[in-house]
Amino acid sequence: MQIMSSLQQEAYNYIKNLILTNQLDVNSLYSETKLSKELGISRTPMREALQCLSQDGYITVVPSKGFRIRQLNQKDMKETIQIRCAIEGFCTQCLAADVNTARGQKTIRELGNILELQRRAADDDDNYETFIDYDHQFHLLLVQYIKNEEVNHIFQRLMYLIRLTSQSALAVEGRVTGTMDEHAKYYEYLKNGNGNDAYKVLIDHLMMPLNVVKTTK
Repeated sequence: MQIMSSLQQEAYNYIKNLILTNQLDVNSLYSETKLSKELGISRTPMREALQCLSQDGYITVVPSKGFRIRQLNQKDMKETIQIRCAIEGFCTQCLAADVNTARGQKTIRELGNILELQRRAADDDDNYETFIDYDHQFHLLLVQYIKNEEVNHIFQRLMYLIRLTSQSALAVEGRVTGTMDEHAKYYEYLKNGNGNDAYKVLIDHLMMPLNVVKTTK
C-alpha cells in the first residue's frame, strides 16, 4: 500500500468525501488543476491523490483531461461480487470452525450486535445510509477475522463499488427486508458452527444484486 504525503492525503480525503456525500456529478469531467486551486496545493500531490483514488475504485482518470466519478457497470459488479464470494466464503468457514473458541465467540457476539443495530436502522433510516454502514461493518468484521493484511487491502479497494452495489440493490422493493432475513439466517447458522449452510446463504446473499440491479454494460 502506497504511503501518502500529508498534502496527498488531504487531497485524497477531500475528493473522497465529495464523492461519498454525492457532491460530484457522475456525468461530469473534473479538472485536476481546478481542484488543486480549490485546495491551495500544487498539482503533484493532487495527481498522486487521483492515482490512489483510481486504484481504490472511486474514479476513472481520463489522460490529459481529468477524471470522472466511477459508475457501476455489470462487469465491475460481477467481478466485485465474485471476489467477495471467494474471500467471505473462506472467512465464513474459518469462523465456523472456531465458533467454540473465545475469539470465535467474541466475533459472533459482535456480529449479533451489528445485526441488531442494522435492524433498528432499517426502521429509522429512510435513505438507508446508516443501514448500509452497518451492512459494511457486518461483512468487514467477517473479513477481518482471518487477520490477513493482503485480504483486508483487497477488500478495502472494493468498498466504493460495494457501496454502489448496496445502494442500487436496496432501492429495489423488498431488498431491505430480504437483506435482514439473509443476514439473520446466516448468523444463526454461523452461531451454531454450521459453516456449510452459512456459506450457502452467504453466496446467495452476495449474488443477489446480479439478479435485481440494472447497470450499464
